[in-house]
Amino acid sequence: MNDRAKGGTGDAPPAGTRRAGAPRGASRPAAQGLFLRLVAINGLVFATGTLVLAISPATVSAPVVWAEVPVLVIGLAVMLAANALLLRRSLAPLDALTTLMQRVDLLRTGDRLSESGNSDLTHLIATFNAMLDRLEAERSASSAHALAAQEGERQRIARELHDEIGQSLTVVLLGLKRVVDRAPADLKEDLHGVQETVRASLDEVRQVARRLRPGVLEDLGLHSALSALTADLSRMSGIPVTRHLQPDHPALGPDVELVLYRIAQESLTNIARHARATRAELSLVTEDGRLVLRITDDGRGGALRDGAGIRGMRERALLIGARLTVDSPPGEGTRVSLVIPQDRRTDP
Repeated sequence: MNDRAKGGTGDAPPAGTRRAGAPRGASRPAAQGLFLRLVAINGLVFATGTLVLAISPATVSAPVVWAEVPVLVIGLAVMLAANALLLRRSLAPLDALTTLMQRVDLLRTGDRLSESGNSDLTHLIATFNAMLDRLEAERSASSAHALAAQEGERQRIARELHDEIGQSLTVVLLGLKRVVDRAPADLKEDLHGVQETVRASLDEVRQVARRLRPGVLEDLGLHSALSALTADLSRMSGIPVTRHLQPDHPALGPDVELVLYRIAQESLTNIARHARATRAELSLVTEDGRLVLRITDDGRGGALRDGAGIRGMRERALLIGARLTVDSPPGEGTRVSLVIPQDRRTDP
């Protein structure tokens, strides 16, 4: 007899067991509880109406006379109104749950519905919140694997650029120098132009390699890497960047430092390419026990929807349990803020 027949490794869990992560009481169907609630509310309304009719002096003739019709209509209207009011208040959490379903985004964690209220709907809301917890955990894990693979590929490409293309261009420069030394005078000017072109290409290759693999982050630390990043942006784009880096912030794990660097890099790149800004500011400070990275500019703003770059920053923030906010009102610049809680400063 195989394991499936024994019930040891079957696809379906044994009867009466509760799935991991599900709220307590998940074995009772929510539809049954909601059905019983509706029956109870309607029964209460009808019982109250019957009791009022029994103790009131009102009577109903057979056949009904016209004078009794208004009393019956008023009684029916009161019962229907009371029933509608009780049902609306009882089912109000469903509207909030529907609204949450429409706005939920796994890149914006912590958006949950309060479980206070009636027991059956509380069970439904708790089940939905548990589902969001599982989805966010799975999204965070898959993003971690994807970003780790991306960083590994970046490092591989950076090494190849530095070791292969960079060295090849260096050999070409050395060869051109020997050629220039032996070339006739009328060719030296052209050869010097070729030398400058190759030298510029070599510098571009080195810059690309540095952007792909922040060696300064590994060698000199986060402060030096952020300083070099802002200096490169100012030199390449002409946008002055003011930086304020708190010197005594707590020690950070390598993954946290890499997330901070990549988010700062993406934000500054967006400023250089799209913001049309005249100045920018980068700060890394501790506020109320939390480490806060801010990048602001005075550009055109108006980033109302998350593009690929911003969504990538949100995914990186999820890896270290940080909260990323992007405020970009039209015409008032953009403000990117990354808040790292005190308990997530080391590698998760």
